[in-house]
Formats: sequence, structure tokens, C-alpha cells
Amino acid sequence: MPLAAIPKRFRSQGAALAHDFFMVPLAWYLAYWLRLETFPPDLLSSMLASLAVVLPIQLVSFLLFGLYRGIWRFASLPDLLRIIKAVIVGTALNLIVLFLLTRLEGIPRSVPILFALLLIIFLSGSRLFYRWVKDRHLYLNSGKRVLIVGAGKAGEMLARDLLRSSNQDYQLIAFVDDNTRRTGREIHGFTVAGTCIDIPELVLEKQIDIIMLAVPSAKPDQFRKIISYCNAADVPYRTVPQLNDLMDGNVRINELREVSIEDLLGRDPVSLDWPAISQSLSKKNVMITGGGGSIGSELCRQIAKLNPSRLIVLDNSEYNIYTIEMELLNTYPSLELECHLGDVTDHPFVEDVYLRHKPDVVFHAAAYKHVPLLEPQVRQALRNNVLGTRIVAELADKHSVGVFVLVSTDKAVNPANIMGASKRAAEIFCQNLNTHSETQFITVRFGNVLGSAGSVIPLFRKQIEAGGPVTVTDQRMERYFMTIPEACQLIMQTVVLGNGGEIFVLDMGEPVKIGYLAEQMIRLSGRTPGEDIEIEYVGLRPGEKLYEELFHEKEQLEKTSHDKVLLARHRKVDWARLNLTLDQISKSCVEMDIENLGNLLDELVPEHRDTVDKALPPAEVVQLVPKV
Repeated sequence: MPLAAIPKRFRSQGAALAHDFFMVPLAWYLAYWLRLETFPPDLLSSMLASLAVVLPIQLVSFLLFGLYRGIWRFASLPDLLRIIKAVIVGTALNLIVLFLLTRLEGIPRSVPILFALLLIIFLSGSRLFYRWVKDRHLYLNSGKRVLIVGAGKAGEMLARDLLRSSNQDYQLIAFVDDNTRRTGREIHGFTVAGTCIDIPELVLEKQIDIIMLAVPSAKPDQFRKIISYCNAADVPYRTVPQLNDLMDGNVRINELREVSIEDLLGRDPVSLDWPAISQSLSKKNVMITGGGGSIGSELCRQIAKLNPSRLIVLDNSEYNIYTIEMELLNTYPSLELECHLGDVTDHPFVEDVYLRHKPDVVFHAAAYKHVPLLEPQVRQALRNNVLGTRIVAELADKHSVGVFVLVSTDKAVNPANIMGASKRAAEIFCQNLNTHSETQFITVRFGNVLGSAGSVIPLFRKQIEAGGPVTVTDQRMERYFMTIPEACQLIMQTVVLGNGGEIFVLDMGEPVKIGYLAEQMIRLSGRTPGEDIEIEYVGLRPGEKLYEELFHEKEQLEKTSHDKVLLARHRKVDWARLNLTLDQISKSCVEMDIENLGNLLDELVPEHRDTVDKALPPAEVVQLVPKV
């Protein structure tokens, strides 16, 4: 039979058996030589005769203890233990049989002991040497030279996968770790050569081609610091998946990816009261307006996991509602899903949805949110964000919805733009409707969401892809950021925390300068700010502020039972006057009386008028000087 016809598995086992077959007589011979150093003719014949017994018994012992079930490429401690057991048992059987046959004539008493020790060394040493050769690719010393950041469990796993991989694109050189107790130690034979601050120096010294970040549990500020060292080293870098993805089993440690801006601006994981959230939403009819948007679609995904009785999704975008419907049906085939294409300002349509599906909980995420776009379109902003909210909220009261959550924004605080003022008006209505309704009306307010439609990050990506320039409004401008999943999970948490009438403010951490954001996105694209791609500061656009606030000074911010959710007490207004103003806004929308709409908005949200009066002039256009 030709060799190629034999399965590879049996070929490798046959080679291992042949190797061990020759190791037995070699160990037997060397045991005699170490004991005697000379071989008289009678002793030599005795040794050869005894070998006829030792060899078959030892091979049978090897087979019984499964020495050929393991793969030499991955030889480890269990294989060593099997070898030790097989050799000891085989040697003991040899002594018994030889004693019965020859009374151990011509066999020095130390020979069996030396034989066992030598055979263990030969069998285990060959296997470990083979693995060592394979791991280090001694037969082909090539590939990109790799520095691994992180000498913990993730770093060790990444190193092991790199060494075992048949793909020889990478050659591991060293580790770095900020735990100084690990400096100088070795992992799989590779030294922890220093701490993260040493990265630029080590890259030059060891001619590193690529840096691999194995710090999946690093906090965002720690990760940003590591990235700054990598940027200074001026070589490409990749990161392992985040800890949550690794623990969920969605990805493997060696599935490296490019560092994203979400990694740099992300926040510490949020711990939620999932049992209470599940109890509040499970087996309930849950309705989400704006369910095809960035926040609304993620709310759909999160709530679908909680086994609602029915999920009702509303959106005025045909494409958005189609996309989220297809995704939910594919991911949750048993979910009772109702998707409706329509506008929240269409009163008969919205009431029909309430009558047909009788929602228990409503998340109102439908809104126009683009600040510069809405600034000259006060009618559309008020019609959708204020009157649409009024329709959805009043119908929630009329149809006895248990909880109504309004998704708001930090731009509603001292609003300098039409969008923020319209969202503040929506807040005012829902807060005050709460005192006149059995429904619990809750408002949740947060800042910018990473990667949401129309946000600055997708804009910067397009500008970078086009070769620049990247346009930033002002060097001083900064914003709060959080991820879409985190925002949605905290929105759901407010259902548990709220009793009605509250404004919940999500703790957004530290604000991020937009100039830093632009600079890092350019670096992550593999280019240099100020050299490959310019950053232009173009001045504040209509309605923009340098800094956003999460609460008004009169809202009496308080802590809640969740450390990431704060409570802002709402300000009461005259209910009859509020409804009269909203009626006048509705009338002016029909009559296209834009001037009066502006006046009514300032009457409803007087801080909008005051903030606009204090607006700063636009900054001059300047060029970013890249950091050294």
C-alpha cells in the first residue's frame, strides 16, 4: 500500500511507535553501560536475551497506557504522566517475568532502575523537543516580530495560540506588562522585557513589526495610555476581543482586530439588576417608538432577550423598520413581533396601535436629533419631538399603560438649539403629565452615543476615508460619550428605579474633547494627524455649545440605588398653561406660522432664549499641530 493511502493519523502514530520501539533497546543498552562500562561476551548475550522479553512487554505497556492517543505537537503534563506510568508498570512486569525465567541472572540490580529513568527521559524528551521545535518554527524563522502587551492569562493564551499556529506570519519576541513583579520572568520561554512605558524603546531595540494588545479587561483610561505608547512606537497594533465577548464564547483570544475608537472612548462595564429588569419587562407587551433607529433598534435587541409577551416596534423609516424586523425574526424566531410603519404625529395610527396591542410598557425613542439640520426647521422639530411625544404620551395615559419612558438628551439642559429645546419641552410635558395620570412617566437623559446615526464618529470616518480634512468645530469643544448597548441597558434600568415623574440622568463619566477624538481616529486609520490628514477647526455651527450639561442647576441632582443613574427632580409648571401653549404650537404648525412657533418655544423653554443670547461666537479655523 502506498504511503499516501495511509491516513495521516495512523502514519503519525506509527512513527511514534517506531520511535519508542528503538528507544527501549537504547535505554536497556545504556543502563548496562552506565552500570558496567564494559560488556563481557557472556553478559552481552544475557543482555540481548533479556531484551527479547523487555521489548515486547514495554511496547504492550505503552499501548495499554495510551501513549499514542496524544499528539506530539501538543505534548504536555498528562502525556508525561502517561509515559511515567507506562515505563514503571512495564519495568515491574519485566522484572517479574525475567525473575521467573532466569532468576535475574546476569542482570545487575541497578540496571532496571537506570533503564526506567533513561526510558522516561528519552520518551518525554523527544516529545517535548518536538513541540518546542514546532512552537518556535525553528525550521523557518520568519514572520512579523511580535511584542505582546499583557503578561497575564490573556497574554499567555495569545502566545500559546501564536506558537501553535501553523500560520507562520508572526514570530513572538517578548512581552511587556505594567505589573513590575512580572518583569524579567518568562512565559513559554519569552521574557517579560519591561512595562508599557518601555514599548517605544523595545520596538526599536528588538525590531518589533507589530504590537498585540492582550489586555481585554483594561479600563478605558488604561487602554488609552497603552495606545499612546503604541502611537509613539509608530508600528501597527492589534487587540484581542473584549473580556465580555471572550467570556460569552463569541470569539477566541487569537481573533485579533484593529483597535476601534469605541475601545478608546468606552467605559467600565455597567452592572445591572437584570433579575428586576427581566421581571419588569418579561411577559409584558412592550412598545418602542423609533424602533429602527440607533437607540430604538438596540432596545429591541435587548428587550427581545427578556422574553416579552409581544414586542411592538414603530418607525417612520421603511428601510429601518424592515431591517430591524428581519434581524429580530432571524435572531428570535419565537418572538411575537409586530412592526408598524408610521409617524408618531399621526394620532389615528398611534391610537390604533395602542388599541390592537395594548402595551404595558412604552419606550419613546422616536425623535429628530440632528442639531444643525433642525436649527432652521423649528416647525418640524416641534411637530415631531413635542407634538409627537404629546400624542404618544396622552394615548399611553388613555390606554392605561403601566410605564412610559421618554428617551431624552443632555442637549435639553440649558438648550442652545432648537433640537435641545424641543426635547426639553417633551420632558416638561411628560413630567407634568405624570401628576395627572396613573401611568408612570419617566424621563432618561444622556449624552452622545458612540456610532449612532448622524453622530460625529461616522462623519469623521467618511472624512478620513476621503483623505481629509477632518472638520472639528472648536479646540475647546467636548462631549460625553457612551456605547449604544450601555445606554439602552441603563434606559431599561430606569423602569426598575422609577416611580413616575423622575428625570434619570445617566453618569457619562468624563467628557472627551472632540479634537482628541478626531486625532485618535486618524491615528487608528494608520495615518498621522497634521501630516497625512489635516484637522480643521471651523467654528461653532448654529445651535452648538462648547460643553454639554447633564442637569440644570435647579433640578436637585440626587443619587439612586444604581451608581450609574442619578435623579434630577423635575420643575413643575402650570398644567393648563402648558396644554394651552401646546395647542397653540399645534395650530401654528398647521398654519406654518414659523415666527410664532419660535416665540412659543421660548415661552415653553425660557432657558433656550437665555442660552442663545449668551452664545459664543464661532472660533477661527486653525490647523492641528500633531503631538510629538
